[in-house]
Amino acid sequence: MSEPISPLRLAASGMRAQSERLRHSAENIANADTPGYRRKLVAFEQAVAMGRPTGEVAAGPVQLDRGALPRIHDPAHPMADAQGYYDGSNVDLVIELADAREAGRSYEANLRMFEQSREMSGALLDLIRR
Repeated sequence: MSEPISPLRLAASGMRAQSERLRHSAENIANADTPGYRRKLVAFEQAVAMGRPTGEVAAGPVQLDRGALPRIHDPAHPMADAQGYYDGSNVDLVIELADAREAGRSYEANLRMFEQSREMSGALLDLIRR
C-alpha cells in the first residue's frame, strides 16, 4: 500500500515551483530591453521518486521562447547590422507581469495551505498529548 501524501509536502512543492516561476519572470522583466534576449519559460511536471509519482509538483527544465525576435531599426546601436537593424527581445512586459502576479498568488495559496495543515497537525498533537 502506498504512503499517504503529506499536505505539508504538497504545499511546499507548490511554493518551490511557483518561486522558480517567479524568479524566471523577474529575469525576463529585467532583460526586456536586452538585445537578442529570449524569454525563459518554465513548465510544471509531476515529481517522481523511485519511479513512482509522489503527487508533488516540480518545475521542469527551463526552455527558451522560440518566438520571433522583433527587428528594431536604430542605425546608431552598436549591434545594428549594415541596414541599421538589430534583434530585440521577445519579452512582453504585460504578459510577464501577469505571469508574476499569478505565480505570486499561487505561492500565497500554497503558503496558506501549508500554514493551515501545520495548525491542524499541531492541534491534533495537542489532543493526543492530553
